[in-house]
Amino acid sequence: MHRLINDHNHKYRHLFLNINILVMNLNSTVAELMSTNIECVQPDQQIIDLKHIYEKEPFHQHVPVTENNQLVGIVSLIDFMRAIHNASLDDNEPVYHSILVKDIMSLHPVSIAPTTTLKDASKQLIDGGFHSLIVTENKEVKGIITTTDLLNFLIAQ
Repeated sequence: MHRLINDHNHKYRHLFLNINILVMNLNSTVAELMSTNIECVQPDQQIIDLKHIYEKEPFHQHVPVTENNQLVGIVSLIDFMRAIHNASLDDNEPVYHSILVKDIMSLHPVSIAPTTTLKDASKQLIDGGFHSLIVTENKEVKGIITTTDLLNFLIAQ
């Protein structure tokens, strides 16, 4: 009986240790997890440039829009798909050359600092109904963190 209690206590200690590691890791900053190789577009670019970004592997569904190196908007894959309607993937489709990024972008996207904890970023994603957050420092894009990044982090724990 004594061995069973010790085994049981060992399992709880192990579980408690894992929970502590997870909590400690959720206090890590987004700078440690964010993607930093982010392609941005400018408001006056044609959406053909967005198409080329979305055709690359891997891609983020949200593309930051910058002007003078400052975040001014964001375009989601859904925004892009709505704009092109039923256009084919042919680069010569007129829609890709007649619409500008500024015509479909969302203004004033929510952004977070690189020092934001993973826990706080997760709360912002949940509360805002977002799937990604742009990471900025003085309005300059430094990276992006997504729900997928956070789920992969949790799975790896």
